[in-house]
Amino acid sequence: MDSLNKADQIAESPVGILLVGGRGTRLAPLTDLAPKPMLPVGGVPFTLHQILQAKAAGIEHIVLATSYLAEVFEPFFGDGSRFGLQISYAVEKDALGTGGGIRNAAKFLAASSHAPVVIFNGDVLSAHDLTAQIQFHRARDADLTLYLTKVKDARAYGVVPTDSDLWVTDFLEKMENPITDQINAGCYVFKRSVIDQIPEGQVVSVERETFPTLLKSGRRVQGFIDGSYWRDLGTPAALIAASADLLQGVINSPATVECNSPTGVGFIDNSAIVSENSLVNEGSVVLAGAVIEDGCVISGSIVGQAAQIRAGVKIKGAFIAPGSIITPSNSIGEILGFAAK
Repeated sequence: MDSLNKADQIAESPVGILLVGGRGTRLAPLTDLAPKPMLPVGGVPFTLHQILQAKAAGIEHIVLATSYLAEVFEPFFGDGSRFGLQISYAVEKDALGTGGGIRNAAKFLAASSHAPVVIFNGDVLSAHDLTAQIQFHRARDADLTLYLTKVKDARAYGVVPTDSDLWVTDFLEKMENPITDQINAGCYVFKRSVIDQIPEGQVVSVERETFPTLLKSGRRVQGFIDGSYWRDLGTPAALIAASADLLQGVINSPATVECNSPTGVGFIDNSAIVSENSLVNEGSVVLAGAVIEDGCVISGSIVGQAAQIRAGVKIKGAFIAPGSIITPSNSIGEILGFAAK
């Protein structure tokens, strides 16, 4: 790369694509009415945390790659101006997978060969240094830079080994005895030219197809290792825990609502009604229109819109579905998991 191209690349702000097209079947029945990225985490739709993370890293234009219930995103996020950046929407009539979704969304970005393209998986909450990841990508003139994190037990994940200079050496599927504890953490920085080579209009997986193909063809694929907070929100327990972590300051996000519970660390929407004899603590969130009667304890939980918690109920580590009615007669399984209508 000559010095002029380097200067052009540094001058251009990075752009982003946020993959929010998934249905989130493991989070049903909550995702029957809302896509997983729009579920409340830290008191706001989860996607807002990622949008503000992108903004903080200098991203000025982000495309939401939508599919399932695509119509719910734009009414909330609009054109992005109230968040200080530009938001566009790429709707997939039929889900195209991660690679196909990235290729489809890239059409809504300016046709630039220099601006790095940051890809966010729509269900990962992290505190990793995205600015440093982008800088590392540029400094090493990489074709692809993957955010990697280390886990105690990598058997449930595909692993990504790197050499001493952090160049990726392989992409390995789940195995009983992983050769490394480094896993793909769901945030990538691409050269635009690499995205343009993904087949258009086809179902493509970047994890299973694009990444291994790049490596085999000799492209410059590197890892960016960051040990900060990371959580995949694909399961009910993970989503609930992440919300409580945000309220309790385990991880910080400018999107998180401010705690206002008089009885502990928690947030109560102004339109919710909570008895003064009830406790809302341990990072709980009580959303609009919810009613919590006397003698209740809500710990580390999310109480959905217009849910009703009858007197004397104790809830811990649960997501109470919008409109639910929880009474002392509900089974412990319902209260500790999802409470359906």
